[in-house]
Order: sequence, then structure tokens, then C-alpha cells
Amino acid sequence: MRHPLSRVNQPTPAIVAQAAVRRLPRLALLLLCFAYVLAGFLGREPWKSADMMSFGYMAELALGATDWLAPRLMGMPPEVEALLPYWLGAWAMQLAPTWMEPDFAVRIPFGLLMTLTLFATWYGTFDLARNPHAQPVAFAFGGEALPPDYARAMADGGLLAFLACLGLAQLSHETTPALAQLCFTALTFYAIAALPYRKRVPMAAAVLGLTGLALSGAPSMAILFGAGSALIHLLDRSPEPDKIVRKGMWAAGIALLTLLVALLCFWLDLWRWRIDLPEAKLKEWRGLGRLLLWFTWPAWPLALWTLWRWRHQLMQGLMPSRHLALPLWFASVAIGATLTTASADRSLLLALPALAALAAFSLPTLERSVSALIDWFTLIFFSGCGIIIWVIWISLQTGVPKQPAANVARLAPGFEHSFSLTPFLIAVGATLAWAWLVKWRVGRHRAAIWKSLVLPAGGTVLCWLLLMTLWLPMLDFARGYTTLVQRAMTVMQQPSCAHAHGLNRSQIAAFQFHGPVRVKPVDSHVKCAWLIIDKEAIKDIPITFDLTPWTLRSTLRHPADRNENLLLYQRISSAKLPDTTGR
Repeated sequence: MRHPLSRVNQPTPAIVAQAAVRRLPRLALLLLCFAYVLAGFLGREPWKSADMMSFGYMAELALGATDWLAPRLMGMPPEVEALLPYWLGAWAMQLAPTWMEPDFAVRIPFGLLMTLTLFATWYGTFDLARNPHAQPVAFAFGGEALPPDYARAMADGGLLAFLACLGLAQLSHETTPALAQLCFTALTFYAIAALPYRKRVPMAAAVLGLTGLALSGAPSMAILFGAGSALIHLLDRSPEPDKIVRKGMWAAGIALLTLLVALLCFWLDLWRWRIDLPEAKLKEWRGLGRLLLWFTWPAWPLALWTLWRWRHQLMQGLMPSRHLALPLWFASVAIGATLTTASADRSLLLALPALAALAAFSLPTLERSVSALIDWFTLIFFSGCGIIIWVIWISLQTGVPKQPAANVARLAPGFEHSFSLTPFLIAVGATLAWAWLVKWRVGRHRAAIWKSLVLPAGGTVLCWLLLMTLWLPMLDFARGYTTLVQRAMTVMQQPSCAHAHGLNRSQIAAFQFHGPVRVKPVDSHVKCAWLIIDKEAIKDIPITFDLTPWTLRSTLRHPADRNENLLLYQRISSAKLPDTTGR
């Protein structure tokens, strides 16, 4: 509940009473985060294509089949030439007990990275909210929110906004460099936000964040984050002379750290030109616009509202207030990378911690009508999504209604549904928790400042849990490679090796993991009995490769992807077969 004071000439638009910063129950918040992190890391197989591709490089490192400073998979470098994420997965496989599946072992460090991201986002928003310029207006007769309580409530809101972002769900549960980049970006964000209040832990976080970000395939963004953070810290408003001197010293330390990270990248040859400007076509820009709208929802409208309501602090002095300048810089760098790189969604992922912090500062300025609109939209949207997920699952189990099951059979021919008790019970529990949350939202804590983000965060976690329980077998069938590789192994009868041409990195990794079969290029000196060719690449076989002593045994199609067709050839050295390449 905001105090009815006039906002004219107020130093801050935040007018917040102590009753509005009541504590969000810690157990509820921890359970929400716990459920979100575990769903997607447990029980599934590696998915196409980035998830499986990254796993392939980790497996090669763990087996000692490639150089740790230059990972290769069948001679090909990774699409994201990172090091640290692949090292983490390889170390996890090497340290895992023999009974643990390798694909599960690699998810353990990445689950910890996601957990660390959540902590860094909460504490980063908390320290930004402690800034004197971010504090609410002091009332004439007292009763305004106390600084620690206000900062904690804002941090709760920032974390809820982060969990609510629609684009976070899948990318934050893949064992790819994107998740590592997100974690180290959040760590750097926290480090600079906390630097005015503590020194050792934030500087350690800055070292880990900038170095980890550079080693995770984003050296340019590490340098930009570090250089901008040094400038923001240097120009932060601080009238005391001694603080000005200390600020200069710590800003110089951040700049030196950034320089050392740049030198490390040069030494390890991590710099790559990745600028890929979108074409001057309406379709390209429309696609980027749609990505920005849905991927960062609901943080982006709240972040824009923050910039509007706090606009007076954006205009003062050489630098906006720290609680605005820092998240604005991090979000701007990530959005700039989104518009200028090919992997737009994975670049935009790095903007989410900063956008969530900006979204949190809109909460003290939202009118009740806006909060009610957010609640009703969220309630209708996520309840509708949950109902759709349940209806399709029930249709698969019972055949009623008929159309959803028919659609699944058409899109994923060959999929056989089954009932599993544990995922079903988890899905029922999540649905009941959502119903309780809706009742709780309308019945209690109406004055809590973070109330407008409870339903968005809860709805996102609900739908993600339902997908990762009720729909997980169907998603594994459609997005995994197990079925395709098993069909190939039935034809090839478990060969020790196979030549390959035209296969992408994720397909190669899938054959080596699910087969298991060592995949060799067609020009390898090793003589394998089988040859796997992508149907679209049959005409691109090197002229030096003679296809005559090979005969076509089978054509396999991915069960859920009509464009993914593989040709299986068997070596028959004594046969003189006609050339099937059409050359």
C-alpha cells in the first residue's frame, strides 16, 4: 500500500509504506526455484541440436579423444568455440560413478550454474535496491519502508520477474555454453551491484564472472560488461571525498581485470568475428521484434515502465543512478548482440537478469489497475496453457477427445504413449499448487509490493513442470535421437565404427552416444563396414571418394522431422555396383 503523498518534485517515484514490503515466505520461494531448476535436468535425454552437440564435445574430452584447448568432434570445432562449459561436462563425466548415466552427470554442474544464476540475480537486485537513490520517499510522520525490508522485497520481485521470463525455460536447462554465459553474466552483474557495500566477495565474483564469460564463448561481451561496469562505478554519485578516491581505485581494478581477461582471450585464441547484421527486410526485423516481445515477457514492459517513471534520475549528472545505469548497460549490450549475431535467442538470454532487476523497480510505481490487469492476463494465459497440456495428455491416455491424439500421431508417427505414476503425481501436485497460489493471491498479501509477479512466475513454473512430466516422453521422442539411432543400429547390427558424410554435429554425437558407434569421416584411413549419409548431402560427396563398393541398405527418417533423412550404406568390396551418386 503506497502512502497518498504527492509525487510532484519527489526525489524518487517510489512511495512505499512498510506494510508493502512484507517478506515473501522463504520456503515458498525456495520450493519455486527448486522445482524450476530440477524440471528439465532430471529424467530426459539430450535434445537436438545444441544440447546433444555440446554433450558430444564433452564426451570426446572425457574420453581423451580431443585436445582440451581445441575440442573437436570428427575434426569439426564447436559452433560456439567455448572451453569452460565443455570442460565442466567432461570433468563431471570423469568424476561420476560408473552407475550414473553420462548425460545425467553432465547436467549436475549445469544445474548448479542455474542455481547460482538465481542467487546472483536476487542478490544483485537486492544490492541495487540498497542504493540511496533507489530508496522510497521518507514520509513526514514515518511509516515508509525500511531500507533492508525494501531491498529484500525488491529482490524477491526481481527473482520472480526472472523466473517468469518465457525465454528462460528451455535454454536454462540445456547443457550448452548459453547457460554458462547466463550464469557468469549474472555473477558479473551481482559483483558490480554489490561493490559499494562489500569488496572481497564481489571482486571474487567479478573475476569468476568475467573470466568464465570469456571462456564460455562470449569474450566480447565480457570486455563490454567489464569496461562499462568500471565506468559506471567510477561515475557513481558519491559526494564524500574519501569515497571518490576509493571508487577510483576499485574502478581501476575492474578495468585492469577486464584488460587481463582480454589478454587471456588473445592467448587462448578465443576471439571470433560473429557480427551478422540482419538483412534490410521487413521479415527479418519482424522476426527479431517477435523474439524480443515473447522471449523477455513479462520483464520488458515492466522494465520500460521503470525507465519512464524513473526518467528524472536518468537525466541527472554524467551518469544515471546506479540502480538504473547498471542493468540498463547489461541489457543494452545483450540486446545489441541479439540484433547483430546469428544466435539471437542465446544472446538475448544474457539480458534477462538485468531486465528482471529493471522490472523490479517498476513495482513501487504500479497502479492497482495495472497490477489487476497483469494478474488477470496471467491467470487466463497460464491456466489456459495448463489445461491444454492436460487435455492433450488425457487424449493420449484415453483417446478422449480424439483430435489431440490424432494430431500427435500425425506430427510424431510411431510414438507410443504410456502411463508413469511419479510424473503424474508431480503434475497433479503442481496443478493443485497453482490453484492454491491463485486463491492465495486474491485472498492475502494484497499490499505486498511483489504481488504482481507471483502469478507470472508461478504460471511459468507450472507449465514448465507439466511439460517436463506429462509431455516428457513425447518431447524425448520428438526432440531426441534415440529412436532414429536405434533404428539405424537394428539395420547395422551394432558396428564398432561407421563413416559419415553430411551429418551435423548433433547427429554425430547422437550416434556416438546412443549407438554407441565411433563415427569417422569418409576420408579416414580406418575402414568401416557402414556409411551414413545425410540425404541432402548425397551429391556433395568428395569426388575422391568412390561409392562403388557400397550398397544402399536403408533410408531412415527422424520420427518428428521430415527434413532429417539418413541413408545407410554397407561396404561390399567385391561387388561392382552402379554409381548411385548421379555423377
